[in-house]
Amino acid sequence: MQSLARWFPFLAWPKPTLTLLRGELWAGITVGLMLLPQGVAYAALAGMPLITGIYASIVPAAIAILFSPSPRLGVGPTALSALLIGASLTGMAEPGSAHWVALAAWMAILAGLLQWALGMVKAGWLLNLVTSPVLTGFTQAAALLILASQLPTLLGLSSSWSAVFNSPSIYLFDWQSIAYGVISMAGLMLAKKWRPAFPSTIVIIALTGMVSWATGFADGGGAVVGYLPSGLPHFQWPGMLSWEEFGGLVMPVLVISLVSFLETASSAQVEHQQAGTRWNENQDLIAQGLSKVSAGLFGSFATSASFSRSAVNMLAGAKTGYANVLSILLVIAVVLWFIPWLYHVPQAALAAIVITAVLNLIKPKAIIQLFRVSRVEGSISVATLALTILTAPRMYWGVFAGIVLSLGYFLYQRLHPRIIEVGLHGDGSLRSRQLWQLPPLAPHLIALRMDADLDFAAASALESRASDIWQQNPEAQHLALLAQSINNIDITGVETFARLQLLVAKRGGILHVVGLKLPAEQRLERAGMLNSSPHLRTYRTDAEFLLHFRVSPSNPDPAQITIDNNSNP
Repeated sequence: MQSLARWFPFLAWPKPTLTLLRGELWAGITVGLMLLPQGVAYAALAGMPLITGIYASIVPAAIAILFSPSPRLGVGPTALSALLIGASLTGMAEPGSAHWVALAAWMAILAGLLQWALGMVKAGWLLNLVTSPVLTGFTQAAALLILASQLPTLLGLSSSWSAVFNSPSIYLFDWQSIAYGVISMAGLMLAKKWRPAFPSTIVIIALTGMVSWATGFADGGGAVVGYLPSGLPHFQWPGMLSWEEFGGLVMPVLVISLVSFLETASSAQVEHQQAGTRWNENQDLIAQGLSKVSAGLFGSFATSASFSRSAVNMLAGAKTGYANVLSILLVIAVVLWFIPWLYHVPQAALAAIVITAVLNLIKPKAIIQLFRVSRVEGSISVATLALTILTAPRMYWGVFAGIVLSLGYFLYQRLHPRIIEVGLHGDGSLRSRQLWQLPPLAPHLIALRMDADLDFAAASALESRASDIWQQNPEAQHLALLAQSINNIDITGVETFARLQLLVAKRGGILHVVGLKLPAEQRLERAGMLNSSPHLRTYRTDAEFLLHFRVSPSNPDPAQITIDNNSNP
């Protein structure tokens, strides 16, 4: 049973009891009432038929809950994924058309298959390629783009922004839409401060819908949700695309797979921290992948885990996945019997829901904090933000540019490791001679410490640093390598070690190697580099090394130290 529960986590759920379900009921109702208006709003953001946002909250959400080790996650449509879909498909089809829906379905299927495959081969570690600075810059840019995309709807703009700039006129805006949008935003923000777990979105939808119906807003030409088909989603094959269209989906699929799972990770880690359990990222990859595939096969678009709905679910007291099951049942009930009630809801109210949700993503202080910690990583975040906006609607280039910049910075650090010449500090530790103005450890001795592995990336830097110091100190004969920071040595490192030993031997000195770790020591032994030699000595600890030179904090003067080349520590 435990083995099966690894692949089907829902088998590990506790048996449903009346007491348990009563406790899960309020959380389920709360999240279900949030799902309905958010699903419709995010479908509009993705350029999809509005009903598909509700469809994305049924079958895909159920699949994710059953197969996820994090069953309290609020899975369904999200603002970030919806924006990526809408931006990626721009220019490939007409928004809302059958071809657009087919493209979005294939994006969900391909992204789902990719996530499923990564989970099956336990490649969740690949998500570490998207660093925090890249994600911060991208989410800030995405939030700004979402705001820009929703402003025309919020303001009831009947033309384009260029028309507003060329021929400014108040008649280009619908004041009723502005009223609905502004009042909705104010209500949502106040409700969030008053009681975060309160399902304020459905209340706003109900109130604005009733006022719109009572005032005849739709009859006067106002923008409303309009007719939505009733009934449950059904299986539908999206039809094949041309090879050119499949090629055009490659980059968006990669970005949606990465970004949507990072959304999942941020919520799942919070859930498991609260529960005191370990997060299985590979099983969540499988669950999210299957969820996306089902979304594409049931006429919807790519789903993800919503941080806001997940937080509300846990805040409302959800303990198991039954809360999400109850929320899905609520959505099903609405689809079957109450869909016509959404007809008169103003689209400005939907825009207010989206804008209010993404305002939390705009955090300029986060980028300022990055600069305080690291100017380089702060610059990478700003570059990701700028490129994401500049390349819109192909905003995925911003993510990949950020990843490339992060990898470039990582490689630069690996190729330029910290290598210091050490001396004996007054507290008994070995520290940088240059930083603390310390004398050398012993006459004719150079003592170096490299804070990196001795591999192909760092080996050349160590050899160059040793050569430079020898040129500055031509009288030096001996070289000490403090190897406590070296966890691994590859073939290039072995060759560098051999050249250093040869250079020391030509000077008639000794290569002193201190604190070799077992993996590095075994690699050098297999290469024959640690064979008995008059030009090589090894030490287990710094204390043993210093004892050989009779150096201590009370006797740090190198002029009083003599090297006994014949002693064997």
